[in-house]
Amino acid sequence: MRVINTIAALLLVAPGVCLADGNFRCGNYLVSADESVAGLVKKCGQPASREVSTQDVHNDRGVKIATSTTEVWHYQQMVVTIVDGQIQSIERAR
Repeated sequence: MRVINTIAALLLVAPGVCLADGNFRCGNYLVSADESVAGLVKKCGQPASREVSTQDVHNDRGVKIATSTTEVWHYQQMVVTIVDGQIQSIERAR
């Protein structure tokens, strides 16, 4: 019980700090790479900045079969990589 209270106290004292395994605090919320993009925006708001790039996807014969869009969203405490509308990773901002 004492350990749980200590962990809870640390979470209240250090909002916005990485917890582990790509889990981050946004105010009162916890977000991870399993989050939807809409859920991330609802919990954390819009990022401070965004980088967007588009790449062609080719099959084994070198024929273009699709395009892939990668977005990198920068928040104060974290960097979120989104590929084709799905969160791929959440990392501590440097």
